[in-house]
Amino acid sequence: MQGKIIKGVGGFYTVQSGEGILAVCRAKGVFRSRGEKPLVGDEVDFSLIPEEEGTGRIDALLPRKNELIRPAVANMDQALILVSAGKPAFHPLLLDNFLLWMAWQGVPVLIGVGKCDQDREEAQRIAALYQKTGCPVLIFSALSGEGLPALREKLKNRTTVLAGASGVGKSTLLNALIPDAGMEIGELSDRLGRGRHTTRHSEIFFLERNSFVLDTPGFTSLETPELKEEEVAQYYPEFTEPAKHCRFPDCLHDKEPDCGVKAALRSGEVGRSRYESYRRNLEDIRGRRPY
Repeated sequence: MQGKIIKGVGGFYTVQSGEGILAVCRAKGVFRSRGEKPLVGDEVDFSLIPEEEGTGRIDALLPRKNELIRPAVANMDQALILVSAGKPAFHPLLLDNFLLWMAWQGVPVLIGVGKCDQDREEAQRIAALYQKTGCPVLIFSALSGEGLPALREKLKNRTTVLAGASGVGKSTLLNALIPDAGMEIGELSDRLGRGRHTTRHSEIFFLERNSFVLDTPGFTSLETPELKEEEVAQYYPEFTEPAKHCRFPDCLHDKEPDCGVKAALRSGEVGRSRYESYRRNLEDIRGRRPY
């Protein structure tokens, strides 16, 4: 029969069929020999093991619509990247790298600014900074319910991967959207001001008809994808118009004179934190050059 992997822990995969049958499965050894690994979100052919109730075997992986590297999941329609307007403090570089990774992997992104009840001014500031990225930005509070109807509407008829730094409120949001999820909610570390990991594996939750949310473990850092220096700017949409005014067609918007992007930075058209994250990504790529 066919089903979807909704959870994977330690080589065991929970598969759910369209008829609602659940089975904890092992993958056939042939996948290992081919260098293939089942991912949460994969559509699979699986068989039940009659003598072991509730268990099964994954026989085949069906073709993937897409495959994300970070986080390692498959068949996603979009990503909802969460940041916090309260604690932990907003980390622009991490969000920018999430946006870069998702754009590089071809996944549309929603930006969710949570905990607006803690600092409404900060929520509005973050939203204004990212309006020019082309990604929809939604402000909400999972505790008060503010903004949740609009967010839920964006999740309809899609499989959405939920991502963000530890402590931004992914589990709290899931519990607000899907009360049956029963996600463990962690406390913030007093010393570090960031979350303790409560999600230890990726898992898909049913939201409503044809609508699923996939929770992933929180990240504290992301490397820059394997890009060339000249490719990075294309993942910063607000650079597109200013770049038309650069003196050099191959301008990297770094140390070149008469750069339209740097002029836009000085005028406030391009946000400083966005430009600084762009420069950091350039430096990361340069640091990988073989000597």
